[in-house]
Amino acid sequence: MSQAPFAIRQSVAVLGGGPGGYEAALAAAQLGAEVTLVERVGVGGSAVLTDVVPSKSLIATADAAVAITEASDLGVQFYAKGAEGKPLKPRVAINLAAVNNRLLTLARQQSDDMRSALVEAGVRILSGHGRLDGPGGIVVSTGPGGTDFDRVEAGTLVVAVGASPRELDSAKPDGDRILTWTQLYGMKALPEHLIVVGSGVTGAEFASAYMNLGGKVTLVSSRDQVLPGEDEDAAKVLEKVFKRGGMQVLSKSRAESVERTDDGVLVTLADGRTVEGSHCLMAVGSIPNTTGIGLEEAGIELTESGHIRVNRVARTSVSNVYAAGDCTNFFPLASVAAMQGRTAVFHALGDIVIPIEQRKITANIFTAPEIATVGYSEQDVQNGAADGFVYKLPLAANPRAKMMGIKDGFVKIIARKGSGTVIGGVIVAPKASELIYPIAVAVERRLTVDQVSRVFAAYPSLSGSITDATRAMHLGNM
Repeated sequence: MSQAPFAIRQSVAVLGGGPGGYEAALAAAQLGAEVTLVERVGVGGSAVLTDVVPSKSLIATADAAVAITEASDLGVQFYAKGAEGKPLKPRVAINLAAVNNRLLTLARQQSDDMRSALVEAGVRILSGHGRLDGPGGIVVSTGPGGTDFDRVEAGTLVVAVGASPRELDSAKPDGDRILTWTQLYGMKALPEHLIVVGSGVTGAEFASAYMNLGGKVTLVSSRDQVLPGEDEDAAKVLEKVFKRGGMQVLSKSRAESVERTDDGVLVTLADGRTVEGSHCLMAVGSIPNTTGIGLEEAGIELTESGHIRVNRVARTSVSNVYAAGDCTNFFPLASVAAMQGRTAVFHALGDIVIPIEQRKITANIFTAPEIATVGYSEQDVQNGAADGFVYKLPLAANPRAKMMGIKDGFVKIIARKGSGTVIGGVIVAPKASELIYPIAVAVERRLTVDQVSRVFAAYPSLSGSITDATRAMHLGNM
C-alpha cells in the first residue's frame, strides 16, 4: 500500500496488540502515521498466545490422530510383530506435554514474527498496562511493578483490549483441575475424563479435540443442541459424530457448580445430578477487558455487558476514538477484529474505506468435521428475514469424499428467490474453512447460482459439491 501524502504527519495510538490492534498499527504505519502500540502480554495478544493459535494447533494434532486411527478404513494397516511373529495392532499414543510445548512455541514464534513486522514498519511498541487519559492520550504503566509511567498523545486512538474467559463464582478456575481455555496448555498428560461445561464454539471445539486425542469427554450443554444459534443441520451432524466417538452429551443440563475433589472434579447440575471427572473446562463465554481503562471517563459509550459500541467503521461515540475486536459489540472473531482494525485506521486517516457488513462475514468452527458459514442462514429464511431458497447436498454423494472415506457433512446454499443471488451458505466437512471461500466470494460479489455453477471445479474435488448444489438450484427450478 502506498504511503498517504499527509500534509502533517498524523499520530495514532493503539491500546492492545491482538489481531485488531496489530492490524490497526500496521495499517497506520503503512499510511505514514506516527504509531505507538501499547500491549501488556505480547504482540498478538491472547488470540495468538493463549487462544486462537494454540487451540487450533491442538486441533490440528487431534486431526492427525484421527487420520491415523481411521486409516484402516482406506486399507492402510499398522502393525508390529510380536514375539512369535504374529502381527500386533499398535495404539496411537498422545504425548500431551510435547503437544502443548509445540503449540506454545508456535504461539511465541507467531508473536515474535508480528512484533518484527511492526518494528520494521516503524511502529513504537510500549510494554505495560495502558488506560485512556481522555480522548487524546494513553497512560502506560511500565517498569518493575508498574511504577513508571509514560503518556502517549495521539490524534487517533484505537482500543483493542480483547476479552477474557468468563468465570462463575460457583465454578472458580484453579488452573489445575478446573480450567479456562487459556489454562489447558499446562497439562502434562491427557485428562482421564474431561468435563466440558458449555457447548458453544469454544466448548465444542475443545470437546471435539480431546475426544479425538483419545480422552474420555462429557459435554454439558444447557441448550437442546450443541452449538446453539448455529445451523441446526450442522449441529445435528456434529452431535452424531460426538456420540459415535464415545462422547457423552448432556443436553438441557445446566451446570450449577463445579468443585474440586481429592482426585478430580464434581460437577453438579441444576436438576441435582452429578458428574465426576478428572478435569473440567469452563467454556461459558467471555467478558470484555474494558473495566478500569478510562473508557467512561473519556465519554465512550458501552453496552450493558461492558462492550464498546462501535459503528460499521469501528468508530465509537467519541469521534477520534475507534475500537476493534472482542471488546466491541461486533462479531467476536479474530478475522473480524483484524478487519475492524484496518477499517478504523483507513477511516481515521482518510483512506478509502468500505464499512463492514455483518452478513458477509465468514465464520468457521474448528471441530471435526469443521462447520463454516457465511451470509444469511436457513433460519433467516424460515423467519422471513430473507426471501430465500435453500438447497442441501450431502457430502457423501461427492466422489472425492467417497475416495477419502468422508461419511459426514454437507453443502448448503441459500439463494434469493427470483434473482438466484447467493446470499448465504453452510459447509460441514473436513477443512470447511477452506471450502467456504468460493461461497463467500459469491455472497460478496452478488453472484447468482447459475454464475457459480458455470465455474469449473476440478474433478474429483470436494469443491465440486458447490457447483453440483448450484446446478441443482438453476434459476428455472427456483
